[in-house]
Amino acid sequence: MDVTRADILRQVIAQARRRAMAFPGSVSGDALPWAVVEAFDAEIRGHVERDRRIEEERDRVLIAAVGLAETRPEDGPAAIDAARAHLHDAIDYLEQAVLRFGIVNRRGAQRGLGEPGQRVTVKP
Repeated sequence: MDVTRADILRQVIAQARRRAMAFPGSVSGDALPWAVVEAFDAEIRGHVERDRRIEEERDRVLIAAVGLAETRPEDGPAAIDAARAHLHDAIDYLEQAVLRFGIVNRRGAQRGLGEPGQRVTVKP
C-alpha cells in the first residue's frame, strides 16, 4: 500500500501529540518545543512550499509548547491540563493548515510525495 502525503502528515502529528503527552517525564521542558515540531520539520516542512499560514501555525505550536513547559506542578493539575489542551489545539491547527494550504515542492517530489505544485490533499 502506498503511503500518501496525508498519511505522513498524520504520522507526524501523532508523534507531536505523543511528545506533548509525555511531558513532564520523558521530555524536558527545555527540549519540549523542539521535540514537538521535530518530526514536522524533518518530514513535512522542507517538502512543502513555504506558506506563511503554515509557518504561523508552526510558531503557534512552539509557543504553546513553551507554555506547557513553563507550567509548573505547583500551578496545579488544571493549569497543566489547560496548557496541554492548548498545545493539542495548536497541533490540530497546524495539521489543518498543512492539509488546506500545503503544496508539494521539488524536494517533496524528489522524495516521491507527488508532483511539484500538487496539493498535500485534494478536496473530494
